[in-house]
Amino acid sequence: MTALQIIRIPILPFGMVNSHLILGAGGCILVDAGLPGSESKIEKVLAKHRLTFRDIKLIVVTHAHVDHAGSAVLLHELSGAPIVAHEDDAKHFSGETPMTFCPTGWFGRLFLKTPLMFESYKGFEPDILLSNDNTLDLSRYGIPGTIKHTPGHTAGSISVELSTKDALVGDLIASGILIGGLVRTNHAIRPPFEDDPRTVGLALQRLLDSGMERFYMGHGGPLNAGEVQRHAHDLMTMKTR
Repeated sequence: MTALQIIRIPILPFGMVNSHLILGAGGCILVDAGLPGSESKIEKVLAKHRLTFRDIKLIVVTHAHVDHAGSAVLLHELSGAPIVAHEDDAKHFSGETPMTFCPTGWFGRLFLKTPLMFESYKGFEPDILLSNDNTLDLSRYGIPGTIKHTPGHTAGSISVELSTKDALVGDLIASGILIGGLVRTNHAIRPPFEDDPRTVGLALQRLLDSGMERFYMGHGGPLNAGEVQRHAHDLMTMKTR
């Protein structure tokens, strides 16, 4: 394995919920742990690439929502890999403070009427806890890239920037109809929930300014830089009530 690969792991059908594997010559990193019970789906994708849980060197949890952190503890136990996250979501990871949700539209409001986002998961303390704007160099895990704080979706949202000009951004952005889906998959939208749209827009703009060209996300995607630029501009110029 010589070239860097980004492998999407479908946690739910049609790109509605995604985790990702980053495969490099010197390591394998899992970005997001999916819903509780996602380990079998992750194992299946690992096996397709002749890998096992023990090949995972690091687990990146981009934020504390259940569809990104739900299987983190079990995957940590199966792989032995450390979990990295940001301290601004730490009280949500531990279960000390319940998540709050700011719907971005009718779909988010409808989603809040279902039990999915309120599903509990086993609490944990990340092994590597980023603070403020500190970064993590991924070269020690065999991947040429960096983890950075990109707040806005939640206070502690983080993203992965790779030397290949690919970014894995969790829920900073989504695409398609009803997140993911089969229609308009190359069109950027806001996810169902978002704490601060302007802060998200600024975070996306910083990623674009650093040279990122392709954006992989938890719902839908991937998207090219031009579409992300359009969306970032819309967020930064939104009128808020």
